[in-house]
Amino acid sequence: MMTAIFRSRLREDAGSDYRPVAERMLELARSMPGFVDFKSFRAEDGERVSLIEFESLEALEAWRDHPEHLKAQRAGRERFYSEYRLQLCEPLRAYSFDGEERYEEADF
Repeated sequence: MMTAIFRSRLREDAGSDYRPVAERMLELARSMPGFVDFKSFRAEDGERVSLIEFESLEALEAWRDHPEHLKAQRAGRERFYSEYRLQLCEPLRAYSFDGEERYEEADF
């Protein structure tokens, strides 16, 4: 499992072009082999955090390198983001809780 943590701030002049591009990139990610999950959050100070999970580094890299995503990345740097930081993470251990019991899912 690989998780991309994408922290960003939109430029004040990002405009109405941002939302359709972001929605299309989520649609594209979901269509990629190995996609697991996506969540996005926004803090009160305007920072946005997206968690994008793929089954493997290779699957995540295939999404990263998709021609349409490369174009969106360029637009992000040129028009949408005032700043961003991307971290790729691989879990050491995973746990879950279903409301009744805690399960250790895996040691990596």
